[in-house]
Amino acid sequence: MKSVKGASFADRLSSAAAAKKALAASFQKKINDPELAERRSANLAVAKEREERLAQRQAERQAEEERRATEEAAAAVARTEEETAAKERLLAEQKAARDARYAARKARKRP
Repeated sequence: MKSVKGASFADRLSSAAAAKKALAASFQKKINDPELAERRSANLAVAKEREERLAQRQAERQAEEERRATEEAAAAVARTEEETAAKERLLAEQKAARDARYAARKARKRP
């Protein structure tokens, strides 16, 4: 910052206003710059493509999760059916063994 000795308040005020005006003018030049507008549109296009890729990945992830959930549900149903069939076979075997013991006992009692 420049040292301004002997400058009055009005001088400092006007120089600050001029500096502020110059700064605003430099920003105004940048806003109207065609190169900046081109760069901004390129950035917007890149951002849009990025969002599309992200949405596509999200959709693929969702489809994969749904497929996996369907497979797990089918496996659970198959496992339940297998367990039920195994239980029924076990009960049938136990009943056959019980019937065989009963028939053997009856055969021993008959003379």
